[in-house]
Amino acid sequence: MKALLLQEKGQWKDMKVEDIQKPQPGEGELLVEVHAVGLNPVDYKTATGGNPNWSYPHVLGLDVAGVIAEVGQGVTKWKKGDRVVFHGDLTRNGGFAEFTTTTAHTVSKIPGGVSFEDAASIPTAGFTAYQSLFRKLPTEQIDTILIHGGAGGVGGFGVQLAKQAGKTVISTASAHNHDYVKSLGADYVIDYREEDIVRSVMDITDGRGVDAVVDAVSRQSATDSLGTLAFMGHIVYIAGAPDFTAIKPFTKVISYHEIALGAAHQSGDLKAQQDLAKIGDEMLSLLAQGHISSMLTETITLDEVPGTLTRLSERHIKGKIVAKIK
Repeated sequence: MKALLLQEKGQWKDMKVEDIQKPQPGEGELLVEVHAVGLNPVDYKTATGGNPNWSYPHVLGLDVAGVIAEVGQGVTKWKKGDRVVFHGDLTRNGGFAEFTTTTAHTVSKIPGGVSFEDAASIPTAGFTAYQSLFRKLPTEQIDTILIHGGAGGVGGFGVQLAKQAGKTVISTASAHNHDYVKSLGADYVIDYREEDIVRSVMDITDGRGVDAVVDAVSRQSATDSLGTLAFMGHIVYIAGAPDFTAIKPFTKVISYHEIALGAAHQSGDLKAQQDLAKIGDEMLSLLAQGHISSMLTETITLDEVPGTLTRLSERHIKGKIVAKIK
């Protein structure tokens, strides 16, 4: 089969499509003929430093949509020909290839009317946003939420899901993306380049602050965001923990929530792994019903992945980009 190969760690800009052996599904696994793969920052981030579980050449690509080509021993829920999407285990070979394998208990069925490209837009960013709002935060107790990076993947899905849940949503984005982020459901958008985010949030909330923050930007952004929180507030951090000493004990009484979506694959916790499929089912249902957008803004070829990951690493991409394989 053809696959986009990472020859050594750090060499992701030089990846090329070459021929390698097609994988075979093990017990409890599926062989999936890949139709589309979503691109994510985690692709270039992990490729830069590598992973101790990888052998080279390695295949990147976590967000895979395709058709089941074979079922492994012991698999009864799925059959050849089923359309599925999944968030892959980053310790294994991924989806930038014509075929890949995955565990059967972590996949979701793609509903009729949802394209492979739209489905592949969702897993890493969409599942992370869903996990933040509906697995970590006490969302039913939250009225106002700050979601950073509303023009990006996690932020964009977070804005949509929070608005679906009836929350007042504040987001951050460059000025030229404000209309786009508002179209996703944000009630207020702050220009993080020109405005003081803490001051703007306090102005919007009449000095109280927000009930929760979702930060997928950086450790510094998460730390700065602590200043936007109301008493008994919550912060979900995805790109690095905030400085826990920034808020003294017995003051704001903040709750901190770590998100590491892919850790479920290495956890040994079957329930946590099965929950990835449940989250996928819910996200795909919302997509099929038109309640959320896939935010798909660009479709590329497999050969174009390295150059597009370079653009993604510059952190000015709006929405989601998907490689069409078949």
